[in-house]
Amino acid sequence: MSRITPTPRRAALLGAALATLLPFAAQPAAAQATASLSMAVSAPPASIDPHYYTLTPSIMLSHHIFDTLIKRDENARLVPGLAESWRPVDETTWEFRLREGVTFHNGAPLTAEDVAYSLKRVPTVQSPSSFAVYTRAITGVEVVDARTLRLKTAAPYPLLPSDVAAIFILPRSLGENVASASFNSAQTAIGTGPFRFVSYAPNDRVVMERNDGYWGSKPEWQRVDYRIITNAGSRVAALLSGDVAMIDNVPTQDLTRIRADNRVTIAEGTSLRLIFLGLDVFRDAGTPDITGPNGERLDKNPLQDRRVREALSIAINREAIASRIMEGAAVPAGQFMPQGAFGYDPSIAVPRFDAERARRLLAEAGYPNGFTVTLRGPNDRYVNDAQIIQVVAQMWSRIGVRTSVDAQPLATLIGRLNRAETSIYLLGWSNSTGEPSTSLRAILGTRTPESGLGLSNYGRYSNPRMDQITAAGLANLNEGEREKAMQEAMRLAMQDVAVIPLHTQKSVWGLRRGLTYTPRVDEMTLATEIRTSR
Repeated sequence: MSRITPTPRRAALLGAALATLLPFAAQPAAAQATASLSMAVSAPPASIDPHYYTLTPSIMLSHHIFDTLIKRDENARLVPGLAESWRPVDETTWEFRLREGVTFHNGAPLTAEDVAYSLKRVPTVQSPSSFAVYTRAITGVEVVDARTLRLKTAAPYPLLPSDVAAIFILPRSLGENVASASFNSAQTAIGTGPFRFVSYAPNDRVVMERNDGYWGSKPEWQRVDYRIITNAGSRVAALLSGDVAMIDNVPTQDLTRIRADNRVTIAEGTSLRLIFLGLDVFRDAGTPDITGPNGERLDKNPLQDRRVREALSIAINREAIASRIMEGAAVPAGQFMPQGAFGYDPSIAVPRFDAERARRLLAEAGYPNGFTVTLRGPNDRYVNDAQIIQVVAQMWSRIGVRTSVDAQPLATLIGRLNRAETSIYLLGWSNSTGEPSTSLRAILGTRTPESGLGLSNYGRYSNPRMDQITAAGLANLNEGEREKAMQEAMRLAMQDVAVIPLHTQKSVWGLRRGLTYTPRVDEMTLATEIRTSR
């Protein structure tokens, strides 16, 4: 993926004192060390606690303050982080060797004991979607010495390096039972990352300062004003006015205008995020948001019938959504992985739009007059999320499924999902590991909280055969065989219409001219990767 390198803006700075007022202007090398950056992201973190929630906005912020043993580059490839190396000692043991000289923001040295503490803490955090899915394979932790750690698994587990790449490391001095809420304070939000936490105003901004003792490449920015602007119009206005130097999730309707504005530039690339519809398939006797065509109570849940699920899927014109609603910033999808990615299965076709067949399937399933449903989704998380559910509702209404829409903040929707108060909902999932095991485990795996499976499987889909194939693939050290197992498991779930894939989302960032950013497939917006043109 090539770096976007716009022409530097022709504006002279009056001096380093103006850097905070003009964060987007190209600056002399001497000023760069003291420059401030104001950036705006479209979704707030759920918490500053890096172990609280497997939500991209939270993970994205955590990467500024905390570090993981293994990092991912812009193409989701594993690269050394706090661990300078890792290797399998035997079929069930992985050894990690820590970098020398790494310190936490409080000055304490990083040791293997801190890693052990962090791994132990993860499953104890009360979370709506736990990071425990990434630690469940670990059956034992052995601290060999201050810089060496060995992790045990019950069976061969080739994805352990990938899993630990999701776990941020905290100092063991935080102690047992540290509450997630306490991370809103600089006394607790202590990491080894490129920036130090300064302050957090929920739903407004996070302020960070550069960690000059950082072990890796020092960020260009001395201070970062990490603003949260959920309204797309306000975010674009902030960019165009110079109030912020960069924004993520550029609204599709503004792309043409921004491309034509010589004050700004665009960076874009295909992501690993699938936008999909989840379905309540576990309740037998009715489901909360579905009634008969005239509003009457139904004695059984229509979504348990595969024919109904397929009818809802093929009633959606994915091409129309990608081209008209997403303005080309999406690719129609029929599975979790995009074409070309590890685990993508070319035999799984994108469901073809066929409204007539959808009507026939509903009639065969016993719903010739359709039914009534409320489709729920966020209005503040994914690109055009509220518009997408409105369009899907219109498409379903044309096959006799009378659909109303409830667009709400993601936090409210997640609360409903955790209380099992929804029937059909829109969500997104990023396979940011670069392969499909996370979606197979978290979204499609049988919900088993004690094992970490299915923690984001709000529709409670369960296919023991799929779970078995996934588990066998995860234990296979042969990459080719593991990919075939992942493809087979995904094929089973998609044949079941476990969820309804809509499209893979493209990521689009807007920057003031004179700045560069390398698009990332994991959609992360990182201040460390925002640079002035050279």
